[in-house]
Amino acid sequence: MGKRKKKSDGGGGGSPAWMATFSDLMNLLLCFFVLLFSMSSVDAEKYAQVVASLSNTFSMFDGGGSSVGEGQLISSGASQLNELDSYTYNTGKPTEEDVDSDNFDPEEYLEEINKEAAEQLYEEVTQMTETEGIDDVVDVMIDSKYQYVKIYLSGAVLFDSAKADIKEDSKKVLDKIGNILKNYEDHLIKIEGHTDNIPLLNSTLYKDNMQLSSARAYSVWSYMTDVKSMDPVTLEASGRSEYEPIADNTTESGRAKNRRVEFKIYNDIIK
Repeated sequence: MGKRKKKSDGGGGGSPAWMATFSDLMNLLLCFFVLLFSMSSVDAEKYAQVVASLSNTFSMFDGGGSSVGEGQLISSGASQLNELDSYTYNTGKPTEEDVDSDNFDPEEYLEEINKEAAEQLYEEVTQMTETEGIDDVVDVMIDSKYQYVKIYLSGAVLFDSAKADIKEDSKKVLDKIGNILKNYEDHLIKIEGHTDNIPLLNSTLYKDNMQLSSARAYSVWSYMTDVKSMDPVTLEASGRSEYEPIADNTTESGRAKNRRVEFKIYNDIIK
């Protein structure tokens, strides 16, 4: 009797049986995720508001191009990230309700913050001039852009005609102004000398009004740093000559107003 041949396992005849089950499972999972996606929705209007708000504030969506304050553009580098951090720290971030509002405007929000800071600074400085007893000698004003509050007084109080040496009897006034300024040494303070438009004809010390106004500003700056011990880092001095008049130079009273010294105290929102 011949030997029986073993049955072969049978090669080639289709995929293993488990493959069909696996394929069915994958199809079910795909259908499940398609169903989830079809049930979800994106609030396009809300997304557009968020994108517009961020784009207007920092210009990160449209390639940059706007700056914080007057520094370099954010799109030009990271040099203003510290300023941005300082800004958000000092002003406080707008609330979620503010940002979500259809009427929210970052520029208007910043302007309002600066306005509030300038008005508060104005009230403080005005009160201190009254406390120091110099409110009848100096004037206090707010910048129209709410960047600073300035104290100014007539140049005739401090200086003789065509001279930059501080009069001895006016140093009491400077002392009291210095008492006020020392409360804001962490702010930028600018001392500016101004003149009328009458040319200097007989002065042997100064060639023109620009030199005279610069010398007067420097004299006051030196007094504040040397006598009042103010920090020279945050105290600047410059001469403006006759180029920023506040009155009509065709009249004597107008020219007298233009001959002045100004102390500009900048608010600490944007430096």
